[in-house]
Amino acid sequence: MAFEKLNLAESLMRAIQERGYEKPTPIQEQAIPHIIDRRDVIASAQTGTGKTAAYALPALHLLQQGQGKHWPRVLVLSPTRELAIQVDENFQGYGKFMNLRTALLYGGVGYGKQNQDLERKPDVVVATPGRLLDYLKRGALRLGKLQILVLDEVDRMFDMGFIEDVTTIVNKTPRTRQTLMFSATIPDAVKRLSQWALQKPVEVAIDIKISPAETVEHALYPVAGIQKFDLLAALLEQVHFESVIIFFKTRAGTDRISRWLKAHGHSLCTLHSDINQRDRAKALSDFKEGKFKILTATDVASRGLDISGVTHVINYDVPQHPEDYVHRIGRTGRAFKEGFAYTFFSSDETELVLSIERFIGLELPREKLDNFEYRKETVAPVTPEAGGRKKRNRGFGAGRSGRRRRGF
Repeated sequence: MAFEKLNLAESLMRAIQERGYEKPTPIQEQAIPHIIDRRDVIASAQTGTGKTAAYALPALHLLQQGQGKHWPRVLVLSPTRELAIQVDENFQGYGKFMNLRTALLYGGVGYGKQNQDLERKPDVVVATPGRLLDYLKRGALRLGKLQILVLDEVDRMFDMGFIEDVTTIVNKTPRTRQTLMFSATIPDAVKRLSQWALQKPVEVAIDIKISPAETVEHALYPVAGIQKFDLLAALLEQVHFESVIIFFKTRAGTDRISRWLKAHGHSLCTLHSDINQRDRAKALSDFKEGKFKILTATDVASRGLDISGVTHVINYDVPQHPEDYVHRIGRTGRAFKEGFAYTFFSSDETELVLSIERFIGLELPREKLDNFEYRKETVAPVTPEAGGRKKRNRGFGAGRSGRRRRGF
């Protein structure tokens, strides 16, 4: 299907053509017609499938079809500042040829510019829950005439503990609103929220079974917890990467290992929620522009962000949820390019590894890094429940002798 068949407004088609888009992605093709018909929609699709355009384009189309003195007419809730910034940029880009006013509200920065944007009576507000509630409590913003409510990355908002804030915000919007819920996964908690917040929704599911990209080559590195940093330092010396994201479980761990890496001569930038917004934006920008080849981060960088050209992902800590493994490694192997995903795990993380393998239906290869002195042998778990598929598993003890693959 070509974009022309979606019957979007001419101004939107100009923006689409300027961006070089030719065909809608599956989530866009299926969701946009229902949204234009003013139906509530609950949509699920993996990161990187064009979910933002799937709701932004029809929402802007509906804005052009109707006129109203009240504002805002569209509200998008995003779980993180980075996602909110990206969504706002997309709305501005798609609405380039409209007389569109937007406001971006998120915490960690001053109120000056945000106050100014609200004074302009924006058509679209993109916000994180905490800062939006702040404005609502002060009476600086009202949602009584809202027409379209978008709940973006809903499963992530649950994971981050925002459900009470989201519920409070939804209760401040009119029942006549159109509600769009977009998520990478639809766990039971999200289903319950949809039953309460949406009215007779259309369900759109694209690739509902999450699986890692076929272009990503995986490796698991069993190692004693005390040796994880030594293994990381050795791996970074051997690997040939254009850019790498190293994921950690905690903010404190991210900072600690980042300091150690810098002490070993590595230049890097860091991204997590304890860093002020200006520094977070700069870190993300510097990494995208190639000023730094290494980004150390928590899961704040695992989903939704548009980061291209990442050749390697290293999980210093095994993700706590299997879905997060797929989201993390989804930062590499994008646009059908080859990528590499390496995961360190100690004995107390074995069950997490098994959960990941069961979730993706794939037994991941165990590896040993050549010329690295392990303190002790680590038992590598096998996964008979993984569905029988294997990913070039040569066994934990096989090592890389005589086989120097791309990326090393």
